[in-house]
Amino acid sequence: QVQLVESGGGLVQAGGSLRLSCAASGRTFSSSAMGWFRQAPGKEREFVAAINWSGIMTYYADSVKGRFTISRDNAKNTVSLQMNSLKPEDTAVYYCAASSGMLVTTRSRNYDYWGQGTQVTVSS
Repeated sequence: QVQLVESGGGLVQAGGSLRLSCAASGRTFSSSAMGWFRQAPGKEREFVAAINWSGIMTYYADSVKGRFTISRDNAKNTVSLQMNSLKPEDTAVYYCAASSGMLVTTRSRNYDYWGQGTQVTVSS
């Protein structure tokens, strides 16, 4: 079992930055790929970023590439998402997710554990 708790969401102006954090409990964290997803009102949940078990490999959605950075600290059981140059279209609830596998994956069905989500609102 892995439990995930996100933090760091909030309201920011366009062009600003936020850093989301996800604290994980469970002894399998260091062997799990991690991901961030988001869901805007009236839209389906979409992939944002993923990182493999060691932190060496990362993958990003085209919409956030160059602006967002995912990282992890296995010693602290945390994964973070640094979001820069935020746009109004980044407004969504952001979810942290843990995969049962070690490799980067963009598919939500490959993630077994999900946090409760944290709201990010970007004003224009």
